[in-house]
Amino acid sequence: YDEGRGPLRPWLFHQATSVCLDMLRGPQRRARAMDLGPAARPGDPLGEPLPGHAWIWPVPDGRVLPSDPAEVAVARETVRLAFVAALQHLPPRQRAVLILRDVLKWRAAEVATLLETSVTSVNSALQRARARLPAVAPHDSEVDEELLDRYVSAFERYDVDTLVSLLHEDATMTMPPFAWWLSGRAAISAVLRAAGAPCEGSHLLRTRANGSPALAQYRDGEAFALVVLEVGGGRVTGTTTYLDPGLFPFFDLPMSFGHALRTDR
Repeated sequence: YDEGRGPLRPWLFHQATSVCLDMLRGPQRRARAMDLGPAARPGDPLGEPLPGHAWIWPVPDGRVLPSDPAEVAVARETVRLAFVAALQHLPPRQRAVLILRDVLKWRAAEVATLLETSVTSVNSALQRARARLPAVAPHDSEVDEELLDRYVSAFERYDVDTLVSLLHEDATMTMPPFAWWLSGRAAISAVLRAAGAPCEGSHLLRTRANGSPALAQYRDGEAFALVVLEVGGGRVTGTTTYLDPGLFPFFDLPMSFGHALRTDR
């Protein structure tokens, strides 16, 4: 960085954008399970786990959302898993322009300078990106605390009837690192009832990820999975269960439920 050539912030954005564009030009596209193949049927095997670089991973709200409450509601939509997954369908430059213009709210002239192109090219790329971006199902802007309380209570009791009643008819269930996923309340219900209650006795701690409510799941008192919930229309529309306890430190979550209880006292 040469201080005599300009401010630090634009230089940092330029370097970061250049690195990201180079990475995006590679063949690997991060995805959610539903982007990789059709839904499984109850009884289908999980299959082999995919490598970590195949997945869109969760991030704590505190690392990506603004501190200004007035900006949080809008910002949430730009970090949700479904939106990040939709971005994967855009070419690298269109993705960069869309993020800079619609997420970071840069002016077209600023983006043109950063990407070393013209304002006309920026506006054209933005228009194409908006038209090409897959539709993302709407989420409830405010967290339904009663719904979450009922979900947590039912999960910890392993009350399958109540859990299923809280799901949207078209709810999805995914479990990275497996490409296996389910579509529809009926399929999820069948799996929950036939799985031999592997999650019975679990405990949950609430947190947030990607602008959505999330749950830290502990089995036998130890960190097991991070569950990101999607909520819409007063129902749970999707659950993404990351079977990776390594995420817990990233979210400042204790590795054991007993430690969490001692910390809360």
